[in-house]
Amino acid sequence: MKTTLQATAVVLATTAGLLTTVAVPTASAATTCASPVFKRQLFANTTFKGTPKKTACDSAIDESWSGAPASGLPKDNFGVRWSVTRDFGSGGPFALAASGLDGIRVYLDGVRKIDLWKNTTKTVTKTVNVTVPKGKHTLRVDYVNWTGAAKVKFTYTPRTSAGVDKVRPLTPLAPLVSYDGNANTTKLSWAKNREMDLAGYRVYRRPRGSTGWTKVGTTASTSLTDAPPATGALYYYEIRAYDKAGNESAGTADAPVTSAVLQTPARFTVSATDTGAELSWSGVRAAVKYRVERTDFHGVVTKSWELAHTVSLTDGTLTRGETVKYRVAAVDGSGHASPFTDLKAVTRPLAAPRGLTATAGIGSATLQWTMRAADTPYGEFRVYRSTTLPVDTSTAQWVTCTTSYTTLSDGSRRYSCGDFSAEEGTTYHYAVANVQWPQVSPLSGTATVTTLASDKPPAQVTGLTATATEYGIELDWDDNTEADLNRYVVYRGTVLGEEGDEQVCSGSEWAWLSPSTSRYRDVRLPDGDHACYWVDAIDTAGNSSRWLGPVSAVAVDELDLTPSVATPEGSPLTLTADTPDSGGVHLAWSAVDSATGYQVYRWNPATRTYEKLAATADRSYDDATAARGTTHHYWVTALYADGTESAPGAEWAILEP
Repeated sequence: MKTTLQATAVVLATTAGLLTTVAVPTASAATTCASPVFKRQLFANTTFKGTPKKTACDSAIDESWSGAPASGLPKDNFGVRWSVTRDFGSGGPFALAASGLDGIRVYLDGVRKIDLWKNTTKTVTKTVNVTVPKGKHTLRVDYVNWTGAAKVKFTYTPRTSAGVDKVRPLTPLAPLVSYDGNANTTKLSWAKNREMDLAGYRVYRRPRGSTGWTKVGTTASTSLTDAPPATGALYYYEIRAYDKAGNESAGTADAPVTSAVLQTPARFTVSATDTGAELSWSGVRAAVKYRVERTDFHGVVTKSWELAHTVSLTDGTLTRGETVKYRVAAVDGSGHASPFTDLKAVTRPLAAPRGLTATAGIGSATLQWTMRAADTPYGEFRVYRSTTLPVDTSTAQWVTCTTSYTTLSDGSRRYSCGDFSAEEGTTYHYAVANVQWPQVSPLSGTATVTTLASDKPPAQVTGLTATATEYGIELDWDDNTEADLNRYVVYRGTVLGEEGDEQVCSGSEWAWLSPSTSRYRDVRLPDGDHACYWVDAIDTAGNSSRWLGPVSAVAVDELDLTPSVATPEGSPLTLTADTPDSGGVHLAWSAVDSATGYQVYRWNPATRTYEKLAATADRSYDDATAARGTTHHYWVTALYADGTESAPGAEWAILEP
């Protein structure tokens, strides 16, 4: 059943030929219904005489009553009249369809079009095709029910097939046209057409002096925005309505618009970066995007970009050493492009050598640098040498240098070359460039080095001290910071000569040490010996600090930690002592026949006795209580069944701090 609307005002939307109901409030005594809603009047007779018993608004006519249609009305012998006056726009062919039980009549502007006026027990139907003239017209539907069930339905719909409908829509009314020069957009709006079979609207544009129209947009709404070519030309617009049969209305009056002039982008700059090229330009009024083209050196376009909402570009696709050219044009909303800027050339620089180092030699320097796999192309290099900073390629000396390389695990190459034309004892600053003719990379970082002199030994060691400890002798001396220092050599010997007379240290090489250290620990049994030490400095050329004159030596008396109790001779076992990395002292000894076990002793300097540590049947023992930073003396004896012990086997162990 249809929805009944009782209202003083009703809004009914028409979309694409369909009627859509919008709810309204309850009607007052004087009921009016807004077109295209039907006004419904109910009569208590079949002649529609007198005052209606009830008036309401209906969005459609589709009723089925089994009793009285409303309170105060009989269930038989009543009448209902619907009427509506609406604007049909251009009019055209319509189908009027009615069905009823009992009588139904349909009128168009008072002219009867359908007449099914009889009392019947079956629903009667009829459809007639009519042509509705343009403008406003009134439809009226009269229905009566004499007896029994009451049913009524009525529709009116446009006939939209192209073979039937030849009526064009009316020209859209109230067109408004405005132009935004900053955005180069034309906004058009108009009043909605009244045709029930309307499909939409088309907007056309033509330049002044032309009779040909170009369709620039189609819409079902009542507004549209267009971007004319930004050429500064005058254009005309018109709006046309079209229906579902394809009929198109006449156009609205020509509306003139003068477009903005799309300028070539200004302040166009191109600069090379280590990764490619950076481009920038000024924004252009009326442009919606920019077209950037890259050409090869001969002007052939190799790549292009269409960029919206930006006035810059980073091109990271160039290979190193590649020379290209760029140009940019502004593009408006219609696809029209401004003239291009002039071409500007740029070359992505070659990769500079990385991690340059210089190592001093006698009158020479060895240079090393790295080139990564991603740094290609490379292979030829130019080495610059200067005695002043910064290294200036216009004044620095080119160095003849034969390079070699090794390939690293990551695919990089580590290059080396030797400069053998340098002066001895001279400070030089080096930089290297990657050369792929005619391109030359930026310079590498600077490496500074002072070459060595072949006849200049390193300075003699100073500040040498020797300290006796419970684990040996600690030596310490002043650092030598000379760049060509290669090693230290520690000498140990004995003092020759009587006290009060001239004494000398007669010794031999005891240890070679790295130039990065100035300390040495001589771990040895503290047994009270008198010894002497001296330290020689050797450079990379093999020069010795001894060549500068007599070397200062230091004499030292070792501590004497020898136990005051002598070890008896004739022990049947052999004892060894080790100091594992895990700490403590590990003792092991040979087996003794007929021994039932073994006794382990350690010398205690405080009590001046060998004190028992353990009794064990094993042939080894770990002394985890041995202190670090001192020397430990041990006895191990074999224990016999009668309780006697053998002569001890003796050994000592030094635990460094």
